[in-house]
Amino acid sequence: MASNQPAALSNLLVQSSGISIPVPNPNDSVEKEYQKLLADDDDAQAEVDKWIKENQEFAAKGAGLPPQQLKRRILDRFEPVRQAYEDFLKRHPDHARAHIAYGSFLGDLLDDEGMQQQWEKALELDPKNPAIYDDLAGIYAHTGPVKKAFEFYAKAAELNPREPLYYRNWATVVYLFRTDAKEYYNLTEQEVFDKAMKLYGQAMKLAPDDFLLASDVAESYYGIKPMRLYDALNAWTNALHLARDDVEREGVNLHLARVKLHAGLLTEARAHLESVTNEMYTVLKNRLARNLIEAEAAAATNHAATTPVPAPAKPDTPESSPGKLTSP
Repeated sequence: MASNQPAALSNLLVQSSGISIPVPNPNDSVEKEYQKLLADDDDAQAEVDKWIKENQEFAAKGAGLPPQQLKRRILDRFEPVRQAYEDFLKRHPDHARAHIAYGSFLGDLLDDEGMQQQWEKALELDPKNPAIYDDLAGIYAHTGPVKKAFEFYAKAAELNPREPLYYRNWATVVYLFRTDAKEYYNLTEQEVFDKAMKLYGQAMKLAPDDFLLASDVAESYYGIKPMRLYDALNAWTNALHLARDDVEREGVNLHLARVKLHAGLLTEARAHLESVTNEMYTVLKNRLARNLIEAEAAAATNHAATTPVPAPAKPDTPESSPGKLTSP
């Protein structure tokens, strides 16, 4: 690999993903110019992020730049980068990766139309790049047509079936746009849920240790009616095993308390709730605690109402109480 790193990396990608991805020669003059362009973009982004953070800190102390003035400063900082992209693409109009990068740059500037145009041009130049399909699918999911998002996420997954992000995004759009998914796939609503969960499951197979993905999958069960309690509990239990710190673990325990409360497993729900001690969860914990108290009271009332009342004992009589003295 040390003797020919680009070629070795390309071979590795073919072996791991089944896709042949050309790796550019880092010594090529155009490639060097492109990499310099990306570096300038990153530097501008980092500097602007620093300005925004500092201005927020100053504003909290009663200082800081007015929003319009800060916006002007940011746009002025990005303008040379924009011009550099434009100049590069005038000279290299068939450079697909530059169109992708420029599209992302325009998206950061909230120029969604420009972003879409650049990515569509990139797709025209590189129709077998799964990342472009994924990016454009995200645009279609927000601006329409949604059915084109289904098509493009499927294409991204087809081109690179080993990328969990594509299945995750695809599942999310199917789940959120159920009406469109019912029509596009000719499914019932419950079958649409089944499809979304199957896609999430594929993402989980490819990224079994991803806590955020596991949490997204578990949260999706809240939107399924009737709620699939067994599956939801399994999903949150899996997320609990993947939690990386106490904050994440306590957050999952709140969800487990909520689901078990819904399932009527009140004792277990209380155990999960009592394990949460972080102050950041106080409001949600208190709300769940009130709901739990109400559920416990209702359960106690129902139990009392359905418990049979024992029949009263018969009064003692001479015949029924031997040995008891009676008057002559």
